[in-house]
Amino acid sequence: MIQEHHRGRAALDEIEARLAYGFRERRLLEEALTHASAVRRAGPRRKARRSNERLEFLGDRVLGLMVAHMLIEHFRDDPEGTLALRQDGLVRRETIAEIARKLGVGDWLVVAKSEEDGGGRDNPAILADTVEALIGAIYLDGGWASAEAFVRRHWQPLVAQAGLPSRDPKTALQEWAQGRGLERPTYQVVSTEGPPHAPTFQVSASLPDTGVAIASGHSKRAAEQAAAQLLLERVSTHSP
Repeated sequence: MIQEHHRGRAALDEIEARLAYGFRERRLLEEALTHASAVRRAGPRRKARRSNERLEFLGDRVLGLMVAHMLIEHFRDDPEGTLALRQDGLVRRETIAEIARKLGVGDWLVVAKSEEDGGGRDNPAILADTVEALIGAIYLDGGWASAEAFVRRHWQPLVAQAGLPSRDPKTALQEWAQGRGLERPTYQVVSTEGPPHAPTFQVSASLPDTGVAIASGHSKRAAEQAAAQLLLERVSTHSP
């Protein structure tokens, strides 16, 4: 495990070897691996360490565009809706977190001890955000071609193996309800946490006589889909 204060040239060389990319500006690599929990208020004589949130913001957009490009290339006859469903599966948190685990990203993270003690090094959200930050860092350091090479290396096999996408959970839940003469599912924001630029939404999904399912996501849509999936699993299990 690479700790913040012991990360020297050899450790950075090791990380770059795993990424198959050598940084011109290694400060971008360090920034990409720094979780917000590790950032402390700097004193008047000390420069503040920057977390990876800005790079994650950029990398999220770069990844989305590159995956969309690969899907257009691979599935030449798919309509927009089908492509969108395929992309949702390829850029969702769990998919990116699994790539992070294969790379060993959790061992490279700079996190606060409290976050580490709480399992932060294997937290899917933190791992996914860090991979997106790394993509952003590579893009800034080496341009489009370098970032594309990284994304293709890790996502091309997933694109090639992708089967036909399933219906999204909200659509599936609505069709389940309609098939039984029930009202449409309703969704309600329960709470919103986090900074304005990176909020986490908690949303409830409900159907008559089935109770309520609550889930979280980094957008209202993602939280609604997650809540719909939970409720769909519940009603499907208890249906005759």
